Amino acid sequence: MASRIRKAVIPAAGLGTRFLPATKSVPKELLPIVDTPTIQYIMQEVVAAGIDTVVLITGKGKSKIVDHFDAYPELEEKLEREGKHDLAQKLFETRNMVRLVSIRQGIPRGLGHAVLCAKEVIGDEPFVVLLGDDLVDAKVPCTKQMMNVYEQYERSVVALMEVPPEDVPKFGICGGKHISERVLELNSMVEKPKLADAPSHLAIVGRYILTPAIFEILEKTGLGKGNEIQLTDAMAQLMRQEGFLGLQFEGERYDAGDKFGFLQANIAYGLKNPEIAPKLYSYMRKIIESQGK
Repeated sequence: MASRIRKAVIPAAGLGTRFLPATKSVPKELLPIVDTPTIQYIMQEVVAAGIDTVVLITGKGKSKIVDHFDAYPELEEKLEREGKHDLAQKLFETRNMVRLVSIRQGIPRGLGHAVLCAKEVIGDEPFVVLLGDDLVDAKVPCTKQMMNVYEQYERSVVALMEVPPEDVPKFGICGGKHISERVLELNSMVEKPKLADAPSHLAIVGRYILTPAIFEILEKTGLGKGNEIQLTDAMAQLMRQEGFLGLQFEGERYDAGDKFGFLQANIAYGLKNPEIAPKLYSYMRKIIESQGK
């Protein structure tokens, strides 16, 4: 029987240069999608999947992320006194979501290195990795979909989505054969290949379930593209050792670390918010009509 997945790793040490000057003093993971920080959506997905411990990999200037999930009793009491009980409850829920362990990455050397930083906390257990700016809006949380696959096959799993040819060189790309409608047995993983060298158009997005064997591999993995320790390179080795699965997940993915993806996410989540959805619909129709004149 597969070990229960209880822990998740969220790397959040990146500098967020694509959102400068906003991210000069505010971590990109705290930029809001409507009124909720991006990383809080990630945390909510983790909680909904039944995970109880999150290892947050941070860096310089990222302590505000930890603060966001910490207690703020003065503000909670003030909101209660003013009768703003709903807001006070939201703050209370935020600080009681999961057990949070924060680890400083120090000198950032890529995603693989960030995952390796969590080794002592994870121990000898399978675990989930979620990127802090990759949102997946789904009826069944993407992490839970992947955990279901892991429990069935007892092998590492990566989330996959099909991308257009022009986007292939921006992603890690996987090749393999379907063993069910949405699950593939993988036989190749290539980090940001040229289109001609890509095994498919199936791209890795920011969700991974890994066995603890990945840590020994990462310790031996040299610097790859970008002079960093690439997680994809280590996963390719893990694939050869243990086998690896890919899940074409159900749901809509938004790259909130990209300016256009961030705007897409705000619009999509805004249209789901009953407080602002009618006004947003009206405004969007007005914009579209004005463009047609």
